[in-house]
Amino acid sequence: MIRLPKQVIAALRLLEESGHEAYIVGGCVRDYIMGIEPHDYDITTSALPEETKQVFSGYQVIDTGIKHGTVTVVIDHEPIEITTFRIDDDYLDGRHPSKVRFTKSLKEDAARRDFTMNAIAMDYRGNLYDYFGGKEDIDKGIIRCVLEPAARFREDALRIMRALRFSSVTGFNIEAKTHEAMRESKELLLKISAERIREELVKLLCGKNVKKILMEDVDILAVFMPELAKMKGFDQRNPHHVFDVLEHTAEVVQMAKKEPVIRLAALFHDIGKPECFTVDEKGIGHFYGHGAISTEITRSVMNRLKFDNDTKKKVLELVENHDAPIEPSERAVKRVLNKLSQEQFFNLIELKRADNLGQSRDFKDRQLYYDRLVEIAGEVIAQEQCFSLKDLCVNGRDLISIGFKPGKGIGEMLKFLLDEVIDGKIENERQKLLDLAQKKQKNY
Repeated sequence: MIRLPKQVIAALRLLEESGHEAYIVGGCVRDYIMGIEPHDYDITTSALPEETKQVFSGYQVIDTGIKHGTVTVVIDHEPIEITTFRIDDDYLDGRHPSKVRFTKSLKEDAARRDFTMNAIAMDYRGNLYDYFGGKEDIDKGIIRCVLEPAARFREDALRIMRALRFSSVTGFNIEAKTHEAMRESKELLLKISAERIREELVKLLCGKNVKKILMEDVDILAVFMPELAKMKGFDQRNPHHVFDVLEHTAEVVQMAKKEPVIRLAALFHDIGKPECFTVDEKGIGHFYGHGAISTEITRSVMNRLKFDNDTKKKVLELVENHDAPIEPSERAVKRVLNKLSQEQFFNLIELKRADNLGQSRDFKDRQLYYDRLVEIAGEVIAQEQCFSLKDLCVNGRDLISIGFKPGKGIGEMLKFLLDEVIDGKIENERQKLLDLAQKKQKNY
């Protein structure tokens, strides 16, 4: 049994001792029931905001959303959100209620929440208050809207993505009526900001049940990523592949390491295939240049969803290089390490592994090939071999000291020296490198 933090217990007890009802509610109760340690705790109370502030007059209190009944109380350096029981009026913007009305009824407060599993309240003694069968749905592994699904999605269409995310992460099934309403309401996602969509998408992709979501609900995802729709049912007509492009992609995402950059690259790695499909005289399908096309489509999608530059750069690198062969040699591995970075090299191998696992079973022996690449890279790194300019025993100042003029020639010479070291033509020793640089100086 998970114990509530002392700060949460203190807040609940103070509210009760002051004559108010008080419970933890939402995701923390859901996680508590599932045996998962909650990350944060939300408290709901019958106390009006001003009454809450009075109860905690001896503590730091922040008016985080007092118009909607929420204040934040800081107890022993721990911020805790406390919200008055409320009823929400119409959501005119598809996200925020136009007005909230405070109520003394916990059941009325629970009725405004999205899914039954998030509508359960609990007091500090561990007693549950469950008006809509949330615990039973958790026990059965079901995601169900509170009351009328279509109304819940009209209030905030992001709930459609939240349902998919919860299903992916928990492995729960979406109840039929809720699922039907999600599909019928999917166009409402166009009203949702790119940032909110992106956040749910990344969590969804990192779930354990992601393949099922991609296969069953690609039409929902295609509302904001129409490029995915072209992959559905696209026969690859190639002996390497036993799946169409969408199922192959879903399989790769499922098999990939649960890291956002890798899972995003897995989703996008073949997204350009439908754009460059050709069939040869033997009836075999080919996708020449699909890496470059997939990279450009990925850039467009990630820009649209407003991904940060670092994530975008890493995902684009992986998509662009996912199909590039790497010879199992120190020279070839060092060149990729130089091009991408250590982190990205291993991310690329993880993507290649997953890509291979999503192909015909006849080609699974490639996993041994990836093992060898990882082994070589590990040796190169452990031995502190030179594969980047920062590892090179000379720098620009050294070249200037032997007569090079500042300018692009210095960069070109350093790259030439690095290539010579990587190719094993010269040792990474300062004097030898300077001697070679002087010898070639007239060309730079």
